[in-house]
Amino acid sequence: MNRIVATFILLASLVPALSQAELTIEITQGVEGALPIAVVPFESSATQYVPTEDVAAIVASDLRRSGRFAPLAEEDMISRPAEASEVRYPDWRTLGVDNLIIGKIEPGDDTDFRIEFRLFDVYRGQQIAGYSLPVAADGLRHVAHRISDIIYEKLTGQPGAFATRIAYVISETIDGNKQYRLQLADSDGFNPKTLLTSRQPLMSPAWSPDGRRLAYVSFETGKATIFIQEITTGKREEIPSFDGINGAPAWSPDGRSMLLTLSRDGNPEIYHLNLANNSLQRLTVGGGIDTEPAWSPDGRSIVFTSDRGGSPQLYRMPAAGGQARRLTFEGNYNSSADFSPDGRNLVLVHAEGGHYRIAVLNLESGLLRVLTDGNLDESPSFAPNGSMIIYATETAHRGVLAEVSSDGRFRQRLSLRQGNVREPVWGPLDKP
Repeated sequence: MNRIVATFILLASLVPALSQAELTIEITQGVEGALPIAVVPFESSATQYVPTEDVAAIVASDLRRSGRFAPLAEEDMISRPAEASEVRYPDWRTLGVDNLIIGKIEPGDDTDFRIEFRLFDVYRGQQIAGYSLPVAADGLRHVAHRISDIIYEKLTGQPGAFATRIAYVISETIDGNKQYRLQLADSDGFNPKTLLTSRQPLMSPAWSPDGRRLAYVSFETGKATIFIQEITTGKREEIPSFDGINGAPAWSPDGRSMLLTLSRDGNPEIYHLNLANNSLQRLTVGGGIDTEPAWSPDGRSIVFTSDRGGSPQLYRMPAAGGQARRLTFEGNYNSSADFSPDGRNLVLVHAEGGHYRIAVLNLESGLLRVLTDGNLDESPSFAPNGSMIIYATETAHRGVLAEVSSDGRFRQRLSLRQGNVREPVWGPLDKP
């Protein structure tokens, strides 16, 4: 309970974690009725550069961890076609496969490789997608995720989110000294990159809408200070800070302004900061703690956590200021809201009976649905297509990240081999 309250007032301490290790995915709850699909190993005719990544294996892994598909094991495939003319639909129907993916990797004209892939409807006996993509040798993994996105959208009608990134905070103890790192990784935990290292806590990472910058809170100046950092160059700037709490940055949908929690006038309140001229507008007024703001996707309203009613609950108000309306009534603790991409739902931390779990609130019906069964689940963040939710939790007294589908049917855990990891946030959709 104390740790949750500490998070709520923006003074939570981070727990130890390793920095450079990749996150390992473990599926902890599958989905009955996942669609059977086959991803045949891609044939390679490249000679000058040998592919260093197994593109087909990455695609199969992506589709599996979405919870929507059940890829056929490679050893169960009775043929390995690379051309459309080689596909024998009766063979795949016998294996109970609904869809088939084949591909090949060839030398590129202006790039190292060119990947060609095709997606087939096995029971209709027809191709439903086919693409040829140029790729550099060091971009194979990213292009594999983009292939997964294309396939996912063709089969579900929903954009894929495999070619996206996540940000999170880890820490480690070196020679008795705590060290904190702000880390980026692909959505599957591969290709970790340290954006910033500090001897002081780092917290509350927040992606800009274009995915080019991260805002976060650092204590390196001796007090809570908000920085904005460019991901590619590492260039960063400190936004105006004040005495007391400076925390919980949240970008506007257009990236031109930011919501903050500041205690400059006494109690922590929600403020709006115009990033072009640094003009500041106070939005909330009350005797309690107002924090953890989140902007609706259309930019018209905000949701925040407040204990003005006696316990932490979620409230909604116009983005320009005005009357706040309470949204949550179930349980004695509801906080850390994040909007679904369509703006219809909120994911949040819900507590009742001392168990802190991830829940989704439908804003139209007011129905609250608990998705997880942990004791200390926190920091939920929607995938940019709304299909999954990433959050922090504990297992075996160690902090890990976890994901749950937005309907609660599929779960997986992302963990380091040693140490702990906290405060995940999912980045925006990849721009082609």
